[in-house]
Amino acid sequence: MTGQGEDSGDIMEVDGQWMQVALAEARRAAAQGEVPVGAVLVAGGVAVAAAGNAPISLNDPTAHAEILALRQAAARLGNYRLPEATLYVTLEPCAMCMGAMLQARVARLVYGADDPKSGAARSLYTLGEDPRLNHRIVVVRGLMAEECGNLLKEFFRRRRQAGGGPGGPF
Repeated sequence: MTGQGEDSGDIMEVDGQWMQVALAEARRAAAQGEVPVGAVLVAGGVAVAAAGNAPISLNDPTAHAEILALRQAAARLGNYRLPEATLYVTLEPCAMCMGAMLQARVARLVYGADDPKSGAARSLYTLGEDPRLNHRIVVVRGLMAEECGNLLKEFFRRRRQAGGGPGGPF
């Protein structure tokens, strides 16, 4: 998260830099045949963890970029709670990933492209803001949305042209 006294322009610049890291993770995932979603978890101004999607290569339906980054961060910090952390992710998280962020007590989520089919931060659900839950997550949506969305569109366009790929149909 950003420090006290920074204006919104500074915050947006810092957020943009971290989203670039998440995009690099998404591109790495795409190069491995995974859906190009990347995440980076930042605490105290430092990247604590970064990951790209890996459910196909790990044969693990929970191996979304967000989950992998949360696991890495918790292991590195020696705590399953990440209350000062910001998670940057290229695609709006699903319900599973939002649930994990709530359990980890992530303070802030910054994501790129909306996911109208399974997004649980804004599109279908607003889990981070649900008053029935005991934690809230500040959600910033749409940062570099076009670039994040184009990465996904291009991946699926190429995949359709190639006739599918590992992991079966989506």
